[in-house]
Amino acid sequence: MPDIQLNGHRLHYTDQGQGPAVLLIHGLGSSSLDWEYQLPALTPNYRVLTLDMLGHGQSDKPRSGYSIKAFADDTLAFIQHLGLEQPHIVGISMGGMIAFQVSVDHPDIPASLTIVNSGPEVVPRSFADYRMAGKRLFFAHVLPLKTVSRGLARLLFPEPQQEELRQKFERRWQANDRNAYLASLRAIVGWGVRERLGDIRCPVLVICADQDYTPVEQKRAYVKELANAQLEVIRNSRHATPVDQPDEFNQLLLDFLDRQVASHQPHL
Repeated sequence: MPDIQLNGHRLHYTDQGQGPAVLLIHGLGSSSLDWEYQLPALTPNYRVLTLDMLGHGQSDKPRSGYSIKAFADDTLAFIQHLGLEQPHIVGISMGGMIAFQVSVDHPDIPASLTIVNSGPEVVPRSFADYRMAGKRLFFAHVLPLKTVSRGLARLLFPEPQQEELRQKFERRWQANDRNAYLASLRAIVGWGVRERLGDIRCPVLVICADQDYTPVEQKRAYVKELANAQLEVIRNSRHATPVDQPDEFNQLLLDFLDRQVASHQPHL
């Protein structure tokens, strides 16, 4: 599990398997650990890389320098440094935003995108949007990280049989650096590249939980603005779909990746 020095700071990553490159980008307050249920499914046929973004996991946690654009610049530098040729990029939540930013800034980089419970903007437009954003920012800044972590774990894993997941993710989230977590949260609110979706050239798979923070219809609306995109809804799932419904998620992702790889192989 090596580290790499990029753009003036140290980032932690993993690199497993062989085949076409797939880069997995985690969400806010998470890390490479959150892809534990995807690695066994992907590594038999793909080279799978995970990256701890700045301020997360085992990467550096400076006091400042957090933005979706900066995360995307680090991701691009990582892709270039490792010589990854048109990787398939998979991003959940904040990771999906980073994937969108990379793709509009550098449309030639990704072979495909898989966006999970995310979107191309976090721009409040209605009173309800402002209320939700303000509420999340307020409680994140006021409450101890331990309390926020417990609340998130109960929200994302509410079922009785999910007790082990609740405890595991509560421990992971409360281990975050508080300053880095809050700075990354602030970086999300107000970010957006929706007006640039037309620049994205590669195929896009959007995977959406039926009980995500934002409704399915919001995802359906932006999918229509993409040139080559499909939407798949996973039932009985919340924001952490790769964790709460790993089998269905993995099958959708593998089917999509396999189709992209097959379509680029030369015909005999």
